[in-house]
Amino acid sequence: MAWFAGCASPDARIKRSPEVFARLTPEQQMLVKEGRVGIGFDADAVKLAVGNPDRIWTRTDAKGTSEVWSYTTFQTDLGQPLYQGWYHMHSGLYPLYYPNYPGGREREYFRVVFGPDHRVTAVEQDTHK
Repeated sequence: MAWFAGCASPDARIKRSPEVFARLTPEQQMLVKEGRVGIGFDADAVKLAVGNPDRIWTRTDAKGTSEVWSYTTFQTDLGQPLYQGWYHMHSGLYPLYYPNYPGGREREYFRVVFGPDHRVTAVEQDTHK
């Protein structure tokens, strides 16, 4: 189980992609190490900080078309997380186990919006615990 948690950490992702980390500014590197996303990040920097998205949406509005990365968790009705993130969803456990968990539901907790220049223009985080 420790191996799974290690793969999900920013440190583990940085070790797998040191060249991406090296091209970031010192401020961006600090955010990535903290597992946070900053305005202006590209997709590679976002993946270093928080991993792969669970879903990718396209949003079109008056300003144009944006790509939206969505991060989800599966939790009980009491708000206790059963899993969080792309790895668990694609581990083979999610489709077989979690939807059948009594009182369980999926909840989006984090969203990253990329503008036409493929850089982060907005970060939305659910503050409800």
